[in-house]
Amino acid sequence: MRPVRRENLMSNKDIIVVGASAGGIEALKTLVSGLPRKFPATVFIVLHMSPETPSVLPEILTRAGELSARHPRDKEEFRPGQIYVAPPDHHLLVESDNRVRVTRGPKENRFRPAVDPLFRSAARSYGTRVIGIVLSGGLDDGTVGLLAIKQRGGLAVVQDPRDAITPSMPFNAMRHVAVDHCLPVAEIAPLLVRLTDEHAGEEGEHPVSEELEIEVKIAREDNAKDAGVLRLGEASMFTCPECHGTLLELNSKEPLRFRCHTGHAFTVNSLLAELTENVEDSLWTTIRAIQESAMLMKHLAEHLSHGENDAAAQLFLKKAREAEQRGELVRQAVMNHEKLSEDRIEETTK
Repeated sequence: MRPVRRENLMSNKDIIVVGASAGGIEALKTLVSGLPRKFPATVFIVLHMSPETPSVLPEILTRAGELSARHPRDKEEFRPGQIYVAPPDHHLLVESDNRVRVTRGPKENRFRPAVDPLFRSAARSYGTRVIGIVLSGGLDDGTVGLLAIKQRGGLAVVQDPRDAITPSMPFNAMRHVAVDHCLPVAEIAPLLVRLTDEHAGEEGEHPVSEELEIEVKIAREDNAKDAGVLRLGEASMFTCPECHGTLLELNSKEPLRFRCHTGHAFTVNSLLAELTENVEDSLWTTIRAIQESAMLMKHLAEHLSHGENDAAAQLFLKKAREAEQRGELVRQAVMNHEKLSEDRIEETTK
């Protein structure tokens, strides 16, 4: 266990970390529009986004409110009254020396940037000074990070799922975390104005766990094996969808999570979603291979029919038709295939 740092007793709750996904842009615009020009805290935002598409989120948020938003540079010193947005294909982390890290650590919950790495890094470095906020989004990225914030004495806030365009992220956070505030997004900014005026207190009762240290190191781009990933759990029967290495089932039981020895991490919900999506990809690959083999057999049959081996040509045509029938069965399997997650299963039981 590392030595416990103690926060300045006069420090306020001045580190705000926000996670969002589907439906998150509108929620973020509403949130930042209510923050005053001289807001005394720093805001860090992760929104799930495509790695190939340039992000215009900083410009959108700057136009939406009084505060300036931008993508930070790696190791840049951060300041209060600013909004820092994770760039595409990079995790955003905060360090204890008032600097940000912009890294290409392993994907978590199928995303980079992911919410959990930001939340964990803030929890590790700033403890009781942190306010974590989960907004609209699918699946459950942010739940584990919000749990880390609570364990380190910070505050947990979620958008009321009934107010969210996509309610899964805030709903799942509430299932596993004793949140301090659940309210419509329009009411979060006034709440933050009040909370940032409160003293954070000491973090001495909330030490940094070994698990938290290891997972923050992995997001920083440390070698996962050297960082101690193998101490986090036991080998499972599942393989990582990203690198095909063995997944460890992590010792923390709620929510159930997995991590491979190269560092990729999944909640059971995100792992199920990824695996069922991969099944569809595999089925389409099978259809392509069957169709190509059938076309080649037909081509060969046509070639043989011009010679004196009509019996062989007919046999190839027969085999081609059989292949096409098998391909149709696989195509029907694709049409009936479901991309599953815990959320979707629960929706069908309501």
